[in-house]
Amino acid sequence: MNASLRTSGLSLAVIAAAALLGACGSTMPTMGDNKGTVSGAAGGSTAENNNSQLEKCSESLGTLAVQEDTTAPWYYQLRQHQLGSTIPVLRLMVQQSNCFVIVERGGAMNNMMKERSLEQSGEMRANSNFGKGQMVSADYTMSPAIQFSGKTGGGGGFLGGGGLGLLGAVAGNVSRNEASTTLLLIDNRSGVQISAAEGTAKNFDFGMFGAAFTGGLVGGGGGYANTPQGKVVVTAFADSFNQMVKSLRNYKAQTVKGGLGTGGRLGVDGGTTPASQPQAPTKKK
Repeated sequence: MNASLRTSGLSLAVIAAAALLGACGSTMPTMGDNKGTVSGAAGGSTAENNNSQLEKCSESLGTLAVQEDTTAPWYYQLRQHQLGSTIPVLRLMVQQSNCFVIVERGGAMNNMMKERSLEQSGEMRANSNFGKGQMVSADYTMSPAIQFSGKTGGGGGFLGGGGLGLLGAVAGNVSRNEASTTLLLIDNRSGVQISAAEGTAKNFDFGMFGAAFTGGLVGGGGGYANTPQGKVVVTAFADSFNQMVKSLRNYKAQTVKGGLGTGGRLGVDGGTTPASQPQAPTKKK
């Protein structure tokens, strides 16, 4: 068999496989098979089916609220990729770690206040116990941010695909998802930043051949190829959180001579802070 016949036969085999993958129909959904980096459940201090690589704390460090900056550019990019808020997965991850106790400061606060309004209006049953002085304060606020999230590769040069014809096009549909994230931890009473942590993650996304060279035989491959991007963002956040927990295990508060917020150690001419005052000359012995 000459080289051209072998190449033709191989090309037909690849196209036939693509057609089978893209055939109409679907399987029954299976429960719990699509596990990501952050999965399972948390109830109180107990975690079930969680990722063993997630850092744990033997005791909680305080209460925590998670707050997203919904005006940040990265937040709109999530929406464009049909990815939801990062808050639910972060709250799951934090509770599974037992490092902080989560308190509600998001949309459910409206329902909490509505219940209190109903109680005050007299519509609630007796002994509903929605009186004042029961809500728990948030000691800290955690703020997530995505520094970079994108897809690279996918060109004919990947895996040397440029010289392999149809096989090169298949290999060229492999791309790499990358993400870099940060988490900030703020003390709510003082406004002092307690901790900051960065995390990264990447994976390879194998697109299902693509219609550009299978004549449209395979449908839905592009949609599947986009889903790993969300998973790699979550993994980057898990890496950020792990780094933060490690640093908090050895936490030592920053100090400034004279106290925080009293003017600092760098004075200016004519200033009123202690560091700005002229120093008395030292006496010679």
